[in-house]
Formats: sequence, C-alpha cells, structure tokens
Amino acid sequence: MNYASNGSLSKRRVFLARLCASIAVAFVPVRVATPTSPAGGEFRLRFFHTHTGKRLDIVYRQGNTYLPESLLRLDEYLGDHRTGEVHHYDPRVFDLLHDLGDNLGHPEGEIDVICGYRSPKTNEFLRAHDHGVAVHSLHMEALAIDIRMPGVKTADLRDAALALHRGGVGYYPKSDFVHVDIGRVRRW
Repeated sequence: MNYASNGSLSKRRVFLARLCASIAVAFVPVRVATPTSPAGGEFRLRFFHTHTGKRLDIVYRQGNTYLPESLLRLDEYLGDHRTGEVHHYDPRVFDLLHDLGDNLGHPEGEIDVICGYRSPKTNEFLRAHDHGVAVHSLHMEALAIDIRMPGVKTADLRDAALALHRGGVGYYPKSDFVHVDIGRVRRW
C-alpha cells in the first residue's frame, strides 16, 4: 500500500482512515444492482490504474454480501494517487462497474482507471490547471470514477452507462475516457 511518496500521511491517519472505512463498511446497506448473481455468486472486478501502473483483480461481493476486506483494498487502490489520501467508496460504484462490463459483453475485462478518489486539494489543483473539473466533484466523495475499457470504444462505454440510468455519465472523447458516478442521473 502506497499512501504518499513524501510520507505526508502519518501512520495514525492511515489507521484512522482504515478504522473509519471498516466501521462504514459494516453499515453498508446491501443493494443488489443486478437481477441475478453471476455464476458462483462472485462479483469480480479487474483494474489497471493508468497513473500508478498497478493492477488489481478482486472479488468484492459474494451474492448479496459485500466483502469488507475487499472494499478496504478497493478504497486504498482507488485513493488519490497525488496525495495518498484514501476515502471510503460507496460499493454501488463497484456494482455499476460490474454491470457495465456485463452489459458490454466483457464481464472478465480489465477496466483502466483514469481517476478514482480525488482529494479536495487535488481537485482544486486540477481545476486550476485544466477545464471541466467540477467544484463539487463526486470524485471527492468517492462516488465517481473515470474509466476506459480496452477493446471497447468509449462511445459504446458511454452508451452502456447511459442505458443503466444509475447516475451521471460524462463523455470525454478527446481524452478517451468516460466518467461514471452514482449521483443523480445526468449526462455531459
């Protein structure tokens, strides 16, 4: 686990972040997003993080039960790669990603992560140096993720996300990624 190369997060803050995430996971309501469980009841995701070069292959849910240790690993994996900050993700984001893969015919496909959790500091930095970064981005609440899927056109990924009607969908064809979130249903 790599929190920050400059050591900006103390061990105490890491411990507290994990403790809070563990407590939050214990109270996560189970909401099955798909009508049926995949074969074997395992909900698996495979990731490649484009900024860290790290891969993750993880079962995050068995049937209707989210796996707390897996959710913690996902929180760490999707942490802010600039600051090392970690935030607890709503597991419905993972259900959304799982369903996207299924709907696109790539249930075992790898998902390229462009941006997961974004700290307020990183969000402000990106707003100052780029356009299209929201002041109140759902990335800062760990409710959003920017992705692409190798072998899938981003336009097709966008269309599949829109068809699910489960949150916001942003399409960035020049940068070759799609933003998905579990906020209100909208598109840009």
